[in-house]
Amino acid sequence: MDWQDFPGWGRKVADWAAEYHGSLRDQPVRAPLTPGATLARLPGSPPETPEPMEAIWQDFHDIVMPGITHWQHPRFFAYFNSNAAPASVLAEYLTATVAPICMLWQTSPSATEMETRMMEWLRDALGLPGGFSGVIQDSASSATLAAVLTMRERALGWEGNRQGLAGQPRLRLYTSAEAHSSVERAIWIAGIGAENLVRIPPQGALRGMDIAALRAAIEADLAAGTRPAGIIACTGATGVGACDDIAAVCALAREFGLYVHVDAAWAGTAMLCEEFRPLWAGVEEADSVVFNPHKWLGAQFDCSAHFVKSPEDLTRTLAIQPEYLKTHGAEGIVNYSEWSIPLGRRFRALKLWFVIRAYGLEGLRGMIRNHVAWTQSLAERLAEVPGFEIVTQPILSLFTFRLAPEGATDPDALTLRLLTEINDDGRIYLTQTKVDGRLVIRFTAGQFCAEKRDFETAFEAVTGIAARLQEESR
Repeated sequence: MDWQDFPGWGRKVADWAAEYHGSLRDQPVRAPLTPGATLARLPGSPPETPEPMEAIWQDFHDIVMPGITHWQHPRFFAYFNSNAAPASVLAEYLTATVAPICMLWQTSPSATEMETRMMEWLRDALGLPGGFSGVIQDSASSATLAAVLTMRERALGWEGNRQGLAGQPRLRLYTSAEAHSSVERAIWIAGIGAENLVRIPPQGALRGMDIAALRAAIEADLAAGTRPAGIIACTGATGVGACDDIAAVCALAREFGLYVHVDAAWAGTAMLCEEFRPLWAGVEEADSVVFNPHKWLGAQFDCSAHFVKSPEDLTRTLAIQPEYLKTHGAEGIVNYSEWSIPLGRRFRALKLWFVIRAYGLEGLRGMIRNHVAWTQSLAERLAEVPGFEIVTQPILSLFTFRLAPEGATDPDALTLRLLTEINDDGRIYLTQTKVDGRLVIRFTAGQFCAEKRDFETAFEAVTGIAARLQEESR
C-alpha cells in the first residue's frame, strides 16, 4: 500500500467508522469469546510477501472485531469509560498522519505551544487557580508516578536520583484504602517499597480518609524515625468514587511539610460543572492534580492532564539534558519531555483542541450533568425494587448495589451470579468491587453518546435478570 491508495482506503475506513458507531446498540457490549479464540485464528508466522489490503481488511472484520469489547458502546457501564468523540477521532487521524514526536519545543513548536494553551484552558475550566501549570501525560498512572518521584526527591533533599536510595532515610507515603492500585505501583517503581505506603481507612458517606487516623500515622512514623514524604489524596476513586477531604488533607500536609498529590482521574472532568466542585474543595492547596480527559471528556486514550504548582520541582526530578536534546538560540521555551517520564511524546493536545471547540464547555457540561442525573435516577429506582440494596449512594455517576433478598444465604454468590448473567446477556456491561468485605456491582456512566434510553435498558436488564434468578432459587 502506498499514499496513492490511501485516500480510497481512508474513505472506506471513515464510512465504516460511522456505521460502526451508529450500530453499536445492536451489538453485545462485551466480546462473547473464550480465551485463545482470536490467537488461534492468527497465523503463527508473518507473510514474506505483501498481501492485498482487501484481504487484510476482511480479516479485520472476521478475526479482530468478534473479539472486541465495545468501549464506545452507549451501554458500557463498566470500569470508567474511555471515550472517542468524533472530533477527537479526526484529530487523532491527523496526528497519526503527521506523526510528530513532541519531546522538545524545536521538534514541533506548534505541539508544545498548543499543549501549553490547552492546559491553561482546562485549568481555567475546572476552576483551578492560575498558579497551576500543566502538562499532558499518557495516563494518570504516569502522573502519579511523577508525583511520587517528586515527593521522594524533595524528602531526600534532591539526592535520591544522584546517590540512589541505599543509606537514605526510610520514606513513608500515605493514601486512602480506596486509592487506585497505580499508587502502590508508583511506590514500587520509585524504590520506596510497598511496606512504606500507609493506607488510611475510609469514613463517612464519601469514604474519604479518616483525617485523625492520617495524623496519627504521620506522628507515629516520625516517632519511629522514618521520614514522611507525601500524601496521595483521591477525588472519585475507582472502586466506589471515594472522595477525600482535600482541604483537611492539605492543611495537615502543610503542618508537617508534606507534598500532596490529588488523583481525580475520573471525577476531575465533572469539575467543569461548578456545582460538583465541593467534592474537591481545597484542591487549590494541593501541589499537583491529575485528571483524565480520555475518560469522561471525549478525548480518547491516551490523554491525562497533570497540573503542578511547581514545575521546577517536577523538572528537577525528571529532566536530563544531554547535548543532543538542547535547543540553542531560543529563550523561554518549554520542553515537555522534561516534565514527563518518557522522552518521546505524542501530539495529544490536538484532540483536546478539537473536542473543546467542537462541543464547547457548555455542551460538555450538559453531557456530564445528564450522566449524573440519569445515574442517580437509576439508583433510586433500583432501591425501590425488592431484593436490591444500594450499598454506596451515587457519587457523581457511580454507585454500587447488590442482590440480597430477604432470606438469601449467600448474597455475595447471588450478586456475582447476577453480574455474570448480566454481562453474558450483552445488553449492558458492569464490573464488581468489594465494600467492607461485601461483593457489590459497580455502575458507572460516562459514555459520550449515552442517552436516557440506555439507562432504561440498564434498569430492565438488571431487574429482569435478577427476577429470573430469584425465581429459579425458590
